Amino acid sequence: MSGDSPLYLGFDLSTQQLKGIAVTSSLKVEHEVKFDFDADSKGFSISKGWLQAIDGVLQRFQDAGIDFNRVRGISGAGMQHRSVYWNIRGERALESLDISRSLEHQLADAFAHPYSPNWQDASTQEQCDAFDAHLGDATRLALLTGSKAHHRFTGPQILRFRTKYPTKYQETSRISLVSSFLASIFLGKMAPFDISDVCGMNLWDIKAGAWNENLLSLAAGSNNTSDLKQKLGAAEVPEDGGAFLGNISPYFVQRYGFSPTCAIAPSTGDNPSTILALPLRPLDAIVSLGTSTTLLMSTPYYKPNPAVHFMNHPTTPGLYMFMLCYKNGGLAREHVRDSLPPSSDAANPWQKFEQIASTAMPLGQSSDLNSPMKIGLFFPRPEFVPNVRAGTWRFIYKPSTSSLMAADETTWNQPGDDARAIVESQFLSLRLRSRDLVESPTGPNAHLPPQPRRIYLVGGAIRNATIAKIAGQVLGGWEGVYRLDVGENACALGAAYKAVWSVERKEKQSFEELIGGRWKEDEFVKKIADGYQEGIFEKYGPAVEALDLIEKELLKGEKNK
Repeated sequence: MSGDSPLYLGFDLSTQQLKGIAVTSSLKVEHEVKFDFDADSKGFSISKGWLQAIDGVLQRFQDAGIDFNRVRGISGAGMQHRSVYWNIRGERALESLDISRSLEHQLADAFAHPYSPNWQDASTQEQCDAFDAHLGDATRLALLTGSKAHHRFTGPQILRFRTKYPTKYQETSRISLVSSFLASIFLGKMAPFDISDVCGMNLWDIKAGAWNENLLSLAAGSNNTSDLKQKLGAAEVPEDGGAFLGNISPYFVQRYGFSPTCAIAPSTGDNPSTILALPLRPLDAIVSLGTSTTLLMSTPYYKPNPAVHFMNHPTTPGLYMFMLCYKNGGLAREHVRDSLPPSSDAANPWQKFEQIASTAMPLGQSSDLNSPMKIGLFFPRPEFVPNVRAGTWRFIYKPSTSSLMAADETTWNQPGDDARAIVESQFLSLRLRSRDLVESPTGPNAHLPPQPRRIYLVGGAIRNATIAKIAGQVLGGWEGVYRLDVGENACALGAAYKAVWSVERKEKQSFEELIGGRWKEDEFVKKIADGYQEGIFEKYGPAVEALDLIEKELLKGEKNK
């Protein structure tokens, strides 16, 4: 590889880390670095921690030997929905950074509020109720904005911030999402929202491609929405996901040696960036097994409903991103793991969990398809899919009579039965809510039931072979279950690919055309489990209906409280 060949940087600013990845024009990964907020920080409020991390990650790139002068483009990914409140001092400081001082010290007073609510925040139920009711009901809100109101979504968060901290709201000159915050730092001025990430705010009319005045007035507390629009930079949402926002800030040119012609592309949300980590084909699904559990699909169909999320595709007009996101993902699995007897292998804390889950029968059934099924819900934290309180519920479902009963110590072995049940229930929920978007394959596999073509696993749990196996059994995937080789860095990789496309595309060349033409499948993915298995996939069909029944019963109970 030539020492002066182009490089492209992608960043992922997540709950726990800032990750950076450098790729070549041919998509080869040259460098990967990270800054861990717990292990590497010096103590910070949220915004300061992010600023520490940006300088820290760039320093680690340099320690690894990168030549920043080779970097032609940068894009990023950030936690979706999370809001950052700048003051006017921050806007001005961003445009006049001193190369002799760190970002943290220069932007210490840049924010009207030093904290940023993350995806686990559940303080906005009152505001969510107001958003759902403002257009009539949650279904109308979902049809317009792609989602019903959710605790973490930016519109309800802005409404709460304005009413709880009115002085700080007045001091706010600009509101960023984490993605546009990241782009703003590298750009040296306020960056616009990304065309996909803006859909996670409950403020953007997806089909109209514009802010919704009724929803803006709710968040603003007035029919005069001009002040809120100014804070949002409302006139600046480029439709082109690869738009040239400008060249990199002189701060990074002089402090780190970037080329002054390095281009900054829009940064997007972490979930939209994940679907850019490979050229997804129709009926492919990505399942992210991180702190949260998330299912992502690219689709030409806009079919929103209150149980799911739809957003604009981050690069390709005419496509949408379908998303399911659950608060109780990896942490919930860890909660069950920690309740089991200790693993005999001290180096692998999942050894006992895998052993129990892999040897248990699907759904705890005997070979008789009409025998009782064991189905549980495990929510150590309040969940938003479905919207219920924290708790654990275990049920026995009889397929022959479609009847449910609460499990007890005679029908459920705790905690052993929980190991397989928690994984099954998480994947059953994905299958329940995605079934209207999948289709039967064509050609020689046309006889198969509707299901994804492939399941791609990314995130921290991808090395757990048992979880991958159960994913294929429940979700199908007639070509199998695959791991993206840099699956734990998928968000940063998708951002780097977006930077490549933004800079090197020809006129009207789509992301899928450019990246798909350079992406070498055998180098990037590995099949790790079978997908569709005749008989087992069908066995989970009644369990999907049982889960739907369980959730409806729980929701009835929540309304009666």
